[in-house]
Amino acid sequence: MLQLIFSNLKPEVLTLLGILFTFCLTCFALVKWSKYLPKDLGRDFAHDGKLSAGKPRGAGFVFIIIFVVSSILFGKYHNEFLIYAILVAAAMMTGFLDDCSRMPWGEYKKGLLDFIIAVMVAITFLNFNSNTVEVVSLGMNLTIHPVVFALLTVILVWTSINVTNCTDGVDGLSATLTIVTLGTIYGINHIKGINTEFNYIILLFIICLLGYLWFNATPSKLMMGDAGSRAMGLFISIAILKTNSPFLYIPVALILILDGGLGLVKVALLRFFKIKILTNIRTPLHDQVRKVMGWSNTQAVFRFAIIQAIIGVGVLYWVSMSYPF
Repeated sequence: MLQLIFSNLKPEVLTLLGILFTFCLTCFALVKWSKYLPKDLGRDFAHDGKLSAGKPRGAGFVFIIIFVVSSILFGKYHNEFLIYAILVAAAMMTGFLDDCSRMPWGEYKKGLLDFIIAVMVAITFLNFNSNTVEVVSLGMNLTIHPVVFALLTVILVWTSINVTNCTDGVDGLSATLTIVTLGTIYGINHIKGINTEFNYIILLFIICLLGYLWFNATPSKLMMGDAGSRAMGLFISIAILKTNSPFLYIPVALILILDGGLGLVKVALLRFFKIKILTNIRTPLHDQVRKVMGWSNTQAVFRFAIIQAIIGVGVLYWVSMSYPF
């Protein structure tokens, strides 16, 4: 929007101003508004869960609102992104209302809301983009039937929202992993030379997370809550879809998938099929490494992030060697 108003200003200058504005506003707003956020009650089932009791929760409400505002102000207007921004805000609001609720929302209620948002993402993406995807590992393009593409997109979005949400249990972990994942996606787009405008939106999202991490690094002063984690998961899924290589979601978000996803699979198999797996492993995995292996919170965050960063570097090298087909 501001690009239209300040058309005489160099794009590089406006881009830098947007980054600085976003970071400073995120930090300022978190300081000023954190006292109005709901307070965490602690979690009996999580390792060291009681240590979070009394801290402001739902900071995602703040940094997601700032992300939406900054991206509209400093990004180039496009109907597709506007819809995505509304959906990211919607995912944030479903999480924030849960954060504010005296009684946590049920899994089925949240799962249904996630499904609705995922369907809207699928419809929006197919309306503005092709149903042909690039399979980097095979060096080929694959055209998928629109109905099948929509179904796979719904699965991708729903999965991304929920595994990212489940990873949010250690100060700074989910936000740091999201930054590494989005940074890898940014690199993929750069190598391919596509989505330059959306790449800037990815940068603004990362900047918002960095502003949040200023206060969430161990020992944290506030937490993002479902308001932040669900929106992060949704944005990751949208970002990977925009690379035209959605199958790369698996390696670029592998630690998020393993940390948050194994618990979902474990519970689902037990609840619906009475199948027990991983009985000697605590899930999410960040509880396993802290409770059983004796890692500190800082070690869990850094080591998980390092592993994902190494995988990300491998993905970027792989893409650079394989592209263009």
